Amino acid sequence: MSDHRIIIFEKARRLLKEGEISGREREELLFLLSDLLSALGKADLPESEGGLFLASNPGYCRVLLSLLKQQTAELDTLRKLSASLTANLDMSAVLNAITQEAMRLALDARAVHIFLYRNETLIFGAGLQPNGRTDAIAIPRQNGLTYAVARKGQTIIVENMRDHPLYRDAPPEWEGSIIGIPLKMRNRVVGVMNLSRSTTGGFSAAEVRLLALLSDQAAVAISNASLHQQVSRKAYTDTVTGLPNRRALDERLENEVAQADRTGQSFAVVMMDLDGFKSVNDTYGHALGDHTLRAFSKYIAQGVRSTDFLARYGGDELTLIMSQTALPAAMLVAEKIREKAGDFFFLAPNRSRITLGLSGGVAVYPTHGRGASELLRAADEALYRAKRHSRGQFLLAKDAPGSSSMPAQP
Repeated sequence: MSDHRIIIFEKARRLLKEGEISGREREELLFLLSDLLSALGKADLPESEGGLFLASNPGYCRVLLSLLKQQTAELDTLRKLSASLTANLDMSAVLNAITQEAMRLALDARAVHIFLYRNETLIFGAGLQPNGRTDAIAIPRQNGLTYAVARKGQTIIVENMRDHPLYRDAPPEWEGSIIGIPLKMRNRVVGVMNLSRSTTGGFSAAEVRLLALLSDQAAVAISNASLHQQVSRKAYTDTVTGLPNRRALDERLENEVAQADRTGQSFAVVMMDLDGFKSVNDTYGHALGDHTLRAFSKYIAQGVRSTDFLARYGGDELTLIMSQTALPAAMLVAEKIREKAGDFFFLAPNRSRITLGLSGGVAVYPTHGRGASELLRAADEALYRAKRHSRGQFLLAKDAPGSSSMPAQP
C-alpha cells in the first residue's frame, strides 16, 4: 500500500474515535472517505454537495464510517498475520494460514488453493473449502488459469468460467468465477493463489486489494519457509551420497522407537558395509571412490520401499530402517539387497569394471534392543561378525537380555 493511502487510513481512524464530528472535520472526513471509497470502488460521493451531503445524510455517514472501520480492522488483521507468517518457517503451517485468511477476506468463497511454482512447474501446496476439505480440485492445466498467472506474473480475474478462453477445455461442471493471484518475491513468482466462487461476476476492488496485500505477505513467508527447508535439507543430507546423514538417521530411529511403542509393531535396522571399497580408494583415489560410493548408494536406494529409510552411517557403511517390519520380512529384504548389490558395477576411467559386495547385520526392535542406540549396537555387532567370519552375508543380531527370538547366527 502507498504511503499516502496509509496516512488516509490513520487520519480517518482518529476522526472515527472522536465521536462527534464538527463542520470542519466533516469536510475533511468527506475528502478522506471519498478518496478511500474511490480506491475501493464502493461508492461515488457527489463532490459538488461537499459537507452538506454528509450533514443531511447521517445514515450514509454511518455506513461510510462502518465501512472504514471494517477496512481498518481487516488491515490490522493482515498486519498481525504478516508478523505470524514471517515468524513461522514451517511450510505447511504457512500455507494453511494463508488459505484460511483468504477465505475470510472474500465473500462467498467456494475454495482457495495455493500452488508453489518451481522450475516452471506448479506443485500443489495447500487448499481450503468451507466444508474443511484441503485437497486439490484438479492438477493445473498447461493452458489454464494457474499457469497463465504464473507465467505472466499478473492477477487474472475470470468472471464466468463457462465463457472464458482459459476454461475452453475445462470440465463442463466447472462454473462460477475465480481470481488467480501471483505470489511474487523480488519480481519472481514463487506461487499462485486461486480463489473461486460458485456465482459469476467480478471481485470488488476492496477484495482484490486485500487479497493482493495478503499475497505480498504470503510470498515473503513462502520464500522464508522454502529457504529454511533447503538449509534443513542440507543439514540432514550427506554431501557425498545425497542420502540422509547420521543426524537424520538418529532422529528417524528415535521416531521409529516412539511409534513402535505406541502401536506395538516392530521395525528393523540393517547395518551394511561395502566389501571391496577400500581397494577402490587405494587403486583409483578418493575422488573416484566418492563417485563409486554415490553411484552404489543410488543403486541400492532404488531397490528399497518408499516407506523405508536409507542413510549413510559413515565411511562406507549404510543403514536401512524398515518401518513396521517383523523379523522374517526383514531377513527377506536384506537378502534381496545383498543379491542386488552383486549385480552392481561401475566403470573406471580405464574402462575396467569396479564391483562391490555387501555384508550386513540385522536387528529388530524390541527383540535385539530396547532403545535406538542399543538397537544400532546390536546391528553393528552382527555386521562385525559378518565382516570377520561370513563376508558377503547378512547376519542376525543377538537377542537383548531377557528377550526371546530366533538364535543369532555365528
